[in-house]
Amino acid sequence: MTRTIHKTQQPVVLEGYQAVMKPSKFGYSLSAIVDQAMIDMLEVERLENLNWANSKLKNPKRSTLKPEPWEEVAAGKYKVKFSWNEDTKPPIVDTEGTHITDSTIPVYAGSTVKLGFYQKPYILKDGVTYGTTLKLVGVQLITVQGGAGVDTGDLDAAGVAELFGTTTGYKVSEPNVTPNEIETEEEDF
Repeated sequence: MTRTIHKTQQPVVLEGYQAVMKPSKFGYSLSAIVDQAMIDMLEVERLENLNWANSKLKNPKRSTLKPEPWEEVAAGKYKVKFSWNEDTKPPIVDTEGTHITDSTIPVYAGSTVKLGFYQKPYILKDGVTYGTTLKLVGVQLITVQGGAGVDTGDLDAAGVAELFGTTTGYKVSEPNVTPNEIETEEEDF
């Protein structure tokens, strides 16, 4: 069974709570919205992975299949979630391929990124529960939005930079963070 690294061709928007640059009390996490084309590829691959896992189960007739590691949030739009710890943290690069190590960069919901990840099958220790999970191998930060897990494989910061190439947008050497203009409604009394 080969491991296919999927890459978002266009930047995707981060959605929901993000702990990309520094961990929360639950570790690091990233959630993004991907399109139907990406999910179509993942669904085909999921079937292969599930067949492999099914062949390794203790009792396939009494097994429990976990749901897909993505969730439909709108027509043709799906939320994918990733989590990792300090030991398995994927490299994060800017648009020029420079490795980002500054944990104060505000990578929150609304930021745009390109993702590199793969899908892998799993079987829980009970021997009957199985499914697939998505593992992040790298992130390219395209835009930063300020606001209030994982086997990284063989890819290091240089490998992730090569995976994505360069594009216009955020650079570690030249931050261009633009603050949100918060519109407040004034109430009439």
